[in-house]
Amino acid sequence: MSRTLPPGWYPDPDAPLLERRWDGTAWTDHRRVPEAPGPPRAVGGASGRAKAVALTTSGVVLVAAIVSGAFALARGDGDDVVADTAPTVASPSPTTAAPAPSRLVDELDGISLPLPDGWSPSKYVTRDNVVMTTEGGRVFTHTPPRNSGNSPAGLARKDIPRAADSSYGAVRGHRVVRSERVAVGGCTGYLVRWRVQTAQGPGGYVQSLACSPGRGGPPAAVVVRFAFDAGPGGPPLADMDRITEGIRPVER
Repeated sequence: MSRTLPPGWYPDPDAPLLERRWDGTAWTDHRRVPEAPGPPRAVGGASGRAKAVALTTSGVVLVAAIVSGAFALARGDGDDVVADTAPTVASPSPTTAAPAPSRLVDELDGISLPLPDGWSPSKYVTRDNVVMTTEGGRVFTHTPPRNSGNSPAGLARKDIPRAADSSYGAVRGHRVVRSERVAVGGCTGYLVRWRVQTAQGPGGYVQSLACSPGRGGPPAAVVVRFAFDAGPGGPPLADMDRITEGIRPVER
């Protein structure tokens, strides 16, 4: 007694891992992968969602292929692979040092002096009142007692021998280079400049400048001493003139 199978999906006799459609009388060419219970899905066709997923996946593969190809072109035609380099980060600009002051203010004596190129304010206060230095050059300031009673000319002439001895020790001789009135900070001053000879070395130039720049009170004299080594080791005499002409009173 034979039994007729109703139409439906049954294990494929030629491929046990698949299911094959039986139309009630014979096997058709439709096959499918067995699924968990749910709506049947044919191998020969695909649902709308399955097609969308398939198209999306294909698009991702295509984009990945394009990007990979572009990256390969960017590396060049050779076989060598260039390692990825880190992004270039701009180095911070070096900190600009603060400009050196163009003037030195001597609050104690009530004057300010220009600082020529190469000169620096004195780091330490000494008993000689050194206010600025450079290689082979020194500038001093001093306020004489108010009861000295001397004019700027008298103060300068009296101070120049002391300036020479304190700067160069035993002086064997000197020659007067300048001795004249000068305008200092809007007031009349007087300077005396010597070229001194010493027992050893080239000697130097010494100058004593006395002035009474107005400082908002009774006139008080200020003496500025200069000591410049002679020869190539000392600063140019033009610096001595530049500092002398640039002395100004400090406003109180």
